[in-house]
Amino acid sequence: MSENMPTPDVGAMEWPPIPSRDEPAWATLSGIPILADAAPLVPVSLAPEPLKTFPVYARQGIPGAVAECYVREEVYRRLLAAARSLPEGLGLVVLDGWRPWRVQQYLFETLYEAIRVHHPEADEAELVARTREFVAVPSTDPQAPSPHLTGGAVDVTLCDADGLLLDMGSLFDEAIPASHSDHLERQDDLDERQRLARDRRRLLHHVMQAQGFTNLPSEWWHFDFGDQLWALYGGHDRALYGPSEPESIENRWRRQL
Repeated sequence: MSENMPTPDVGAMEWPPIPSRDEPAWATLSGIPILADAAPLVPVSLAPEPLKTFPVYARQGIPGAVAECYVREEVYRRLLAAARSLPEGLGLVVLDGWRPWRVQQYLFETLYEAIRVHHPEADEAELVARTREFVAVPSTDPQAPSPHLTGGAVDVTLCDADGLLLDMGSLFDEAIPASHSDHLERQDDLDERQRLARDRRRLLHHVMQAQGFTNLPSEWWHFDFGDQLWALYGGHDRALYGPSEPESIENRWRRQL
């Protein structure tokens, strides 16, 4: 990650602290009704600068991952608006959007197993709860889909003018307390590196929030628009998006013929 912060320094802008929020109550979340908007998924790679994509799971060779970041059309436009609102010299990088069920299953099972090995005393309920802190349970249920399956959940970070990812205080997908959005807000005596990371998190949080996104408290990089997490944290009566998938030539021909 790049240690050099482009001018202007985001710390000089005095962005408000990231508020502390409770983790989602998944039983409550799954009870939120879904409008099931049929808005299509679109590829974020179509976007102009300063919105970039780096489909991280495909680059890592995770089974079933796609080499594109797909999101709903409204999410695409809001991401582009967020990127354009950043200070000059900064860009917004989309690491993941719509996620196939197979990838969600792989991530959940992999993290679950890692936690089980490190905490052999934990029972099933505790293992699931610890895993859910960073990876949602894989689900294609139309009434309770995994957030990334809807095309409304996105994982994003900041980059400098050269396209290098900035230090945000923890790595993307690090399953540690430091990845919680407000972690650096709760620390005393931050050093210069931590202060920059805190201010970058604040900037990311507030430019995304300004475009209608909500943030998952355990992941500074995860934002939602239109899914059940968005409805929960945004105070909406219902979600907009249920499960979806990118258009394929096979599906198109089946409809046409």
